[in-house]
Amino acid sequence: MNLTNFIDGKWQNDEEATYTGVYNPANGEQLAEVRMSTKEDVDLAVAAAVKAQKKWALVPAPKRADYLYEIGRLMREKKEHLAQVLTKEMGKVIEEGRGEVQEGIDMAFYMAGEGRRLFGETTPSELADKFAMSVRAPIGVVGLITPWNFPVAIATWKSFPAIVAGNAFIWKPATETPMMAFEMAKIFEEAGLPAGVANIVFGSGSEVGTAMIEHPEVKVISFTGSTETGSKVAELGGKHLKKVSLEMGGKNAVIVMDDADLPLAVEGILWSAFGTAGQRCTACSRVIVHKDVKKDLEEMLLAQMEKLTIGDGLDESVKIGPVINKQALEKIHSYTLIGKEEGAKLLTGGNILEEGDLANGNYYAPTLFTDVTPQMRIAQEEIFGPVVSLIEVGSLEEAIEVNNGVKFGLSSSIFSRDVNKIFRAQRDLDTGIVYVNAGTTGAEIHLPFGGTKGTGNGHRDSGVAALDVYTEWKSIYVDFSGKLQRAQIDTK
Repeated sequence: MNLTNFIDGKWQNDEEATYTGVYNPANGEQLAEVRMSTKEDVDLAVAAAVKAQKKWALVPAPKRADYLYEIGRLMREKKEHLAQVLTKEMGKVIEEGRGEVQEGIDMAFYMAGEGRRLFGETTPSELADKFAMSVRAPIGVVGLITPWNFPVAIATWKSFPAIVAGNAFIWKPATETPMMAFEMAKIFEEAGLPAGVANIVFGSGSEVGTAMIEHPEVKVISFTGSTETGSKVAELGGKHLKKVSLEMGGKNAVIVMDDADLPLAVEGILWSAFGTAGQRCTACSRVIVHKDVKKDLEEMLLAQMEKLTIGDGLDESVKIGPVINKQALEKIHSYTLIGKEEGAKLLTGGNILEEGDLANGNYYAPTLFTDVTPQMRIAQEEIFGPVVSLIEVGSLEEAIEVNNGVKFGLSSSIFSRDVNKIFRAQRDLDTGIVYVNAGTTGAEIHLPFGGTKGTGNGHRDSGVAALDVYTEWKSIYVDFSGKLQRAQIDTK
């Protein structure tokens, strides 16, 4: 199967285009070939989006929302099919695949609801016989660059608010997971979304992504990916005066206090650290544990980690699937070697799995280090795999200091029964998301998603806050006094 671009409501068919393989990380099977597009393809998509957006912006927002309701209905109807495709191309276990598709469905219906809100403000004027208000206005054409680890959810976080706000978009999905974008394009088509409102252009970041950022008609770039790449996106976007929304890396920690419910904490750590094989920006990669319960927590974690089943995510009994590719395997393993060199104690894992049915896939053993100090590289740098470091502390204050002592600020968590500790933690933890008595992952679509410091640049995906990325505020003053009135001057 060849995956080709969806531009102006049509599927491009260019036999001379270059294609590259798409592979199942669970077994190495080739699933499809995806087009590697050029700057010319981006130009075509932008031209279509510019033309479509002018008409789309004039469609009443409740009517724009009707398309999202239909998209959500179609996603719900095709949920199992979408989840199966997602698991095949990305590797996450099928239960998580279904959950991710459900997140997209939820976003469709949530953002459709905004079609009857998109609230502005009315305020009293300081002058007589004058009316003042603000409204949201669409920006125009937006560019979306999405990662491979959540190929549906993150795309819906970005595209659905763009749609309901009256924009058209060009979406560049990750080259590793283009099949989900292909499936979504078919849903856009079936839902009757007007041609040119949604355009999908496959290809590399260096070619397609750069062309999108540099194109003068693309007014907004929304990017999710690594901090290193995001910094380059921000730099290039800044040169062209783009609005740039960045959601990047994390080095998330679960704090376990001495009064914590340890079995619950273990469950939260396992789900946060090893779900999606640790390939989440919200994944727990540090456990900051009070010295009085450290030994007990270690033993309980090891006992539960032994029960984790590893394999093809389509097997309902499997709890941990593969990582995305061989390069990811090599990077993850390099951090295991770094941890050993730094003096951390490896309790379990730390190796590539190549036995039996795992031989053809990209599998890494769930890995647990202890006796980790806060400044070790494995405690500071994003690994993006199933590797967890245990860091011992003696107080809540020290735990918060360790949590905050990294360059990222996405998600954090505390397990405690003490309401005073909990409220101090949620105030003082410097992350964009804080969980109490739960792990570091599990965001809901009606709240803002994003982080501080090296995780982002102040914008948020999801929730009503997402609309701020895809709209401009317009202030409107209506003077019906019949005379010239000057603000701040004619106020007496």
